Amino acid sequence: MRKVARLKCNDILFVIAVTLFITFVQNTRFFYRAWQIVEPDSLRNIIFSASMPVLLFCCLNVIFSLLLLPYLRKPIAIIFILVGAAVNYFMYSFNTVIDGNMTQNALETDLHEALDLFSFKMVLWFTLIGIIPAIIVAWTKITPSRSCWRFLWVRAANIIISLLVIVLIALFFYKDYAPFFRNNKDMVKLLTPSNVIGSLVKNLSNYIDSRKPFEQIGLDAHKGPLITQQPKKTLLVLVLGETARAENFSLGGYSRNTNPQLSKRDDVTYFDNVSSCGTATAVSVPCMFSNMPRKQYSESTAKHTENVMDILARAKVNVLWRDNDSGCKGVCNRVPNEDVTKLKLPELCKDGACLDDILLYKLDDYINTLDNDGIIVLHQMGSHGPSYHQRYPKEYRQFTPTCDTNDIQDCDVASLRNTYDNTIVYTDAMLDKTISLLQKHQDKFATAMIYLSDHGESLGENGLYLHGTPYAIAPSQQTHVPMLMWTSAEYRQAQKLDEGCLAKEAKQNEFSQDNLFHSLLGIFNIQTTEYQSTLDMFQSCRKTS
Repeated sequence: MRKVARLKCNDILFVIAVTLFITFVQNTRFFYRAWQIVEPDSLRNIIFSASMPVLLFCCLNVIFSLLLLPYLRKPIAIIFILVGAAVNYFMYSFNTVIDGNMTQNALETDLHEALDLFSFKMVLWFTLIGIIPAIIVAWTKITPSRSCWRFLWVRAANIIISLLVIVLIALFFYKDYAPFFRNNKDMVKLLTPSNVIGSLVKNLSNYIDSRKPFEQIGLDAHKGPLITQQPKKTLLVLVLGETARAENFSLGGYSRNTNPQLSKRDDVTYFDNVSSCGTATAVSVPCMFSNMPRKQYSESTAKHTENVMDILARAKVNVLWRDNDSGCKGVCNRVPNEDVTKLKLPELCKDGACLDDILLYKLDDYINTLDNDGIIVLHQMGSHGPSYHQRYPKEYRQFTPTCDTNDIQDCDVASLRNTYDNTIVYTDAMLDKTISLLQKHQDKFATAMIYLSDHGESLGENGLYLHGTPYAIAPSQQTHVPMLMWTSAEYRQAQKLDEGCLAKEAKQNEFSQDNLFHSLLGIFNIQTTEYQSTLDMFQSCRKTS
């Protein structure tokens, strides 16, 4: 039986071939977007557009000439090709960009979330521009240079020629490139593999930074007289939503009735204007519980600094975090917490993911054991995409037809919107059940519930899907989040809370997740220098007499 002949090429041809493939196959998303932005209305613009792939090829040629060294070139080339294929698929399928937050999300994604993304289309895409080219690279035999000097001379000549072309393009088109990238800052995040390398370096830097000494805050925290003198203990349930956007809440004016249960209650206050701290869970969750406002938020600082949950626990408030998502992102590391997905209840869980009703499983038993002020955080799976159709039971399939696939970019606008709206209908029902549970304990506690989503979601508006867009350019669908509050009569009395004032503030004022840290301290009347009353969204509605 004859052996299959191996492909052969010399060293420099190997470098050029890999560079050509990554430039013209795996960076097509960049060129597609760039050529949409640059109008072909003049000869200069046409030549400018044509120079982009040439410039990118020359830049990558220089980089790969330095990286693809003997003994290392094949493994490095294969890694770049495989990673580039995956990145190319996600950029095309979800019209997203690759930055530090997106890479961090990928690194922190659990197995179930990763499996959610798999589809036949993804496997085919990855095979064609990733696996097959990687096999070709591995099978290619590279003929060695006749001498070390010849190897160095050819490599140097390749680099110099590329640099000269880069300089030539810069001389003619610098004034075009400078404003192009300044006005379209997200474009650099479409360049492969620099987007992945840059974001990994950023995450590594953050990780190293997070190894700094841990800092405690609010060491002076203690309960004040407003709460200690109350006849009933205070119990707050904070439902932390996932990927819910305010635009699709009927309580906020959405034309569809996505809040059929909560809208029947006259003791629910909806906050019209609330913005998120980030556009991804990995940013928003630690940010909203930290003492840092969004504009000063530092991920590395948050990782080695206590948050409001730590302060509440120190002030003798019973704390419990229940998680049905991909973790608390470090917020609950030092307080009692439960991963409810590990319960694996067959009626609520399938393939490692659970419906949000599991957050209420035996919660009644836990509340019965409480004899102190307490806060319970319920971290939802919510409307996490792209498998929206798996986030609600069939009885909540109120809007049809639905998009019953994770290839949401292939669904029509109506069915995708229907499916997403059904997730909100289910969240509405889960929140209503939470309120009913709290009402059962009003003989013992002054009870309240707050719901706040971590970030929003894009459903194809302007070609965007999912979330994670850099905040500076993120659409309102990803940053305008729903927030609501239910309060019992006993809670309003204990907090001296003016209902009319709260309704007015919720309707007219603008709030953000920056307010959560101080509002939680205010609810439990925690006396500490960390507390800023001006950022407590309820303080202005507490009666002074």
